[in-house]
Amino acid sequence: MVAKTKQFFSFVIPGILKPIRVLWNEMIGFVFLCLGLLPLPSAYRAWQDWEGAGAGFRFLMTASFSVVMLYFGITSFLRARTINRS
Repeated sequence: MVAKTKQFFSFVIPGILKPIRVLWNEMIGFVFLCLGLLPLPSAYRAWQDWEGAGAGFRFLMTASFSVVMLYFGITSFLRARTINRS
């Protein structure tokens, strides 16, 4: 009976974990994409107001944050795609 239970779980658990990992990566990718898109209007305003004091630093910080979050989001979706294909 123990051998059958072990065989059952070794068959069922990978079939459950794979879709959960794909869904997790897709959800996290969506969150990172949203976090990356939210500061873009602020970066655009800082770009337009380049002459103001500290505008260059504000643009650099918001743009770098945006790029990093967008990178994390895209790679998370690519990782989900790779998991789904394996």
